[in-house]
Amino acid sequence: MPGPFPGMDPWLENPDLWPDVHLGLIAGMRAILNQLLPPGYIARSEERCRILPIGPSMYPDVFLIDRPLAPGVTVSSGNAVMTPPHDLPRLIEESPQEPKEHYLDILHVATGYRVVTTIEVLSPTNKDPNSGGRQDYLKKQREILASETHLIEIDLLRAGQHTVAAPRKVSTPDDPWDYTICLHRGGDGKRYAVWAVPLRQRLPRIVIPLDAGVPEIVLDLQAIFDRSYDEGGYSRLMDYRGNPVPPLPASDAAWADALLRERGLRE
Repeated sequence: MPGPFPGMDPWLENPDLWPDVHLGLIAGMRAILNQLLPPGYIARSEERCRILPIGPSMYPDVFLIDRPLAPGVTVSSGNAVMTPPHDLPRLIEESPQEPKEHYLDILHVATGYRVVTTIEVLSPTNKDPNSGGRQDYLKKQREILASETHLIEIDLLRAGQHTVAAPRKVSTPDDPWDYTICLHRGGDGKRYAVWAVPLRQRLPRIVIPLDAGVPEIVLDLQAIFDRSYDEGGYSRLMDYRGNPVPPLPASDAAWADALLRERGLRE
């Protein structure tokens, strides 16, 4: 069942929830793309991560180091005995990491799995000016913009610095928007297609370019989001009685309050 909002759910922007939301969106897009892509193309999920000192914003991830212990003397029932090698445990160390960031590549199989289009769903680390993850992301962004690969960036987070490749459009009272989807076609210089999406509207249908002469496909982001909301079990998880993180402006907070009351999610 879809969530209570017509478009993006601002309660899901919470950094504690976002890794799961992000993973669901990537998995949903991959499944739909592999139904829509013409023969010879495939969508694959890729990942990047950085090894960092653990801190309050880091999520631990198990990084296995297979390190057999050397044979030696152990004590058993008060007697010193030699431990044979096959009885020795292996040492498993945990290395703290930032959350793995998944993204999608659309590959052309016949040309050695050449990357035709990259689709990124931005994470809080990409938009945090104090995060090394932002610098890594911007480096990759520059490399793709200078190549023939198409780049699609999906920013469903209101917090943080502007990050998508297109310059930020100034929001006005007559043209408010909260979320951004940016398309840069490979080799298209400084020209971008931008979908600027207000909180109160559904997420758009966007075009996915492939190779020259191959018809573009259309991806319905709202349908993917609704499916991800349902499969993620968020209707059982979410408590809409409090405020989202980050909080909404006063006018949007009043709109959300009325909507949630209408749907029986607030008293």
